[in-house]
Amino acid sequence: MLRIRTASIILFTAVTFQLSAQSGNDLSKYVNPFIGASTNTATSYHGLGKTFPGATTPFGMTQVSPNTITGGDNGPGYSDEHKTIEGFAFTQMSGIGWYGDLGNFLVMPTTGKLLVVAGKEGSDEIEGYRSTYDKSSEKAEAGYYSVFLDRYRIKTEATASPYGGMLRFTFPKSDTSRIQIDLARRVGGTSTRQSVQVVNDHTIRGWIKCDSTGGGWGNGDGHPDYTVFFYAEFSKPLKDFGFWAVEIPKDQGRKNQDVASLPYQRLIEQAKIIKGAYEVEADHVGFFSEFPTEEQEEVLLKVGISFTDLKGAENNFNADVKGRGFDDMRMAAKDAWEKQLNKILVKGGTEDEKTIFYTSLYHTMIDPRSITDVDGRYPRPNGKVYEAGNFTKRTIFSGWDVFRSQFPLQTIINPKLVNDEINSLITLAKQSNKNYLERWEFFNAYSGCMIGNPALSIIADAYAKGIRDYDKDEALDLMIKTSEKFGNGELGYVPMENGYSISETLEFAYTDWCIAQMAKSLGKKEIFEKYMLRGQYYQNIYDKEKNWFRPRKKDGSWQEWPEEGRLKEWYGSIEANSYQQGWFVPHDVDGMVKLMGGREKVLKDLQEFFEKTPQDFLWNIYYNHANEPVHHVPFLFNKLGAPELTQKWTRYICEHAYKNEVEGLTGNEDVGQMSAWYVLAAAGIHPLAPGDPVYEITSPVFEEVTFNLENGKKFSIIANNNSKENIYIQSATLNGKTYTLRQLKHEDLIKGGVLKLEMASSIKN
Repeated sequence: MLRIRTASIILFTAVTFQLSAQSGNDLSKYVNPFIGASTNTATSYHGLGKTFPGATTPFGMTQVSPNTITGGDNGPGYSDEHKTIEGFAFTQMSGIGWYGDLGNFLVMPTTGKLLVVAGKEGSDEIEGYRSTYDKSSEKAEAGYYSVFLDRYRIKTEATASPYGGMLRFTFPKSDTSRIQIDLARRVGGTSTRQSVQVVNDHTIRGWIKCDSTGGGWGNGDGHPDYTVFFYAEFSKPLKDFGFWAVEIPKDQGRKNQDVASLPYQRLIEQAKIIKGAYEVEADHVGFFSEFPTEEQEEVLLKVGISFTDLKGAENNFNADVKGRGFDDMRMAAKDAWEKQLNKILVKGGTEDEKTIFYTSLYHTMIDPRSITDVDGRYPRPNGKVYEAGNFTKRTIFSGWDVFRSQFPLQTIINPKLVNDEINSLITLAKQSNKNYLERWEFFNAYSGCMIGNPALSIIADAYAKGIRDYDKDEALDLMIKTSEKFGNGELGYVPMENGYSISETLEFAYTDWCIAQMAKSLGKKEIFEKYMLRGQYYQNIYDKEKNWFRPRKKDGSWQEWPEEGRLKEWYGSIEANSYQQGWFVPHDVDGMVKLMGGREKVLKDLQEFFEKTPQDFLWNIYYNHANEPVHHVPFLFNKLGAPELTQKWTRYICEHAYKNEVEGLTGNEDVGQMSAWYVLAAAGIHPLAPGDPVYEITSPVFEEVTFNLENGKKFSIIANNNSKENIYIQSATLNGKTYTLRQLKHEDLIKGGVLKLEMASSIKN
């Protein structure tokens, strides 16, 4: 039912707030948000980076970014190859596939005739408000984005704060300039109900309901269910404003394929234009404000966002947005990024390598984002609100991806963030009454995306590194319950009838080992022994006749061996072949090597795995850096007594799989994982089995890398005589003493100190 109110306007007041500037090195100049900003599936299976180029702050609630497309496998809402922009949204996802979500509160500056649908790029079947844009005018920095919209001759600039953001429009001379907001718009579908109210002569507020019936995350299969609340202030008074609204027929589908169709667009095109009201609620709502402008007149839109309630949005606006100028907010965002980027300093390397490094570091600091309001409240499952806690509630946990590099990196540079995420997962398990740890969490939704039990890895790794500001016994209890619900079970493996037998069996074996490590630290001997045994279950799917891992059926028999052998994609393996997935026994490399026939055989096989990989590292059947299952594999050479091959291949990957260009990521960014791999590998360290608090040492890209730790200490990795030719480590010292190990302990890193490496162009005999 369409709801319209025309009663008197309610007035609200606000207080001003200003962030203090942060000092430090000028590292944000090396951030290029366009790196990875392409979904181009024509270039690579699953597409490329899928990052967004717009403005955000470190782990902030809002992301103010241009949107070029709605729906499909276009998670960020933007792709560089598109030639039109349909608006600027205040929420975005970074680097994900499986349909996108967010892209809420889509704002578009226009002139002339009011149009209420965006239309489609490259199609004239329906007239929409989207605009071509001058590609050369696009500019993106840490905390800032700008572009010139050709159709309307309007320059648009975006910046962000932790709880809101701002758009600045420079209009041409026009009798009918306009800011219009499509409240129904959502990447991957549509929001399903919206409400907007005019609060006073400069301000609107309202909410945007997004659930699975409107598609979104996984086109609805990710069970999304969130509400965006907003409080927005226009610098131009609301003198000539209105709404457009449609009630969608109950039998009309509203997922991505429906919303993107011409009939649905025709339905929205017939929206009722409403004037004289001050509040509207419907299935599809838009708001517009019209005004005359002089040539080069600037108009601002300031917005506060909350996922909790209307009060939260207003509080966030008052504390973080109200009274601030655009340039002030832009500078504060830049300063916030400077503070974070200064956590790792590099010397040496090319300008492109520094740009790749700091853009990678930037991309690791978008998620898991905060959904805690300034007053400490956050949304619980089922629309409930939780009053303040002793941690920051966070969301967008891409577990299957980020346990490998992203969270190990954060244990070094942002240990409090890791604590926050663990508390977020624990409280979600309790508040939802599910009592297990989700593998891919999205705004309190248990999406069930991908496989394994990655939260167990993150908890075990954090605990092993002394990050322990959560209930340890409760954490272990949830780890066990998760494994018992999703694990190798009584059979000791996942049968092919139930899923991806190879991928799941191997990953469950690893996370059972993680339980054992946690139990051992807590003195739980029986639990330790039980799960150490279950950590060996990877052996249950190794076929000695084929000399490789093979899917097994419930009755114990093997799945038919494919003609392509280990190279058959999806053969018992998710997003991989068994050759790629079969290396995933990071917790027991010695046992894996013995099972596979010994060191020499495995070393030869592993070398061939890399040598057959295409130089561009795009999606392939060998070392497929475009996807996560192989990200630990280069470091296996260290365990095989061939550290020079770890050094050779990590340097090669850093050089060829990462570029300072739009198509600079070979695969999906995956919420920080792809970039975190680069940050660690380029620094000269990377974990093999998170939960074991050590890092494999490899060849750094830079002459010197310094971690500025939260405890006030510094740890530096210095590579003397380092160059593109001198990639091999000849000798090492740790704090001045000869160091012969191939691993660095986390406890030595956080104590501060210097690991000095002597480099040369040949392998040390």
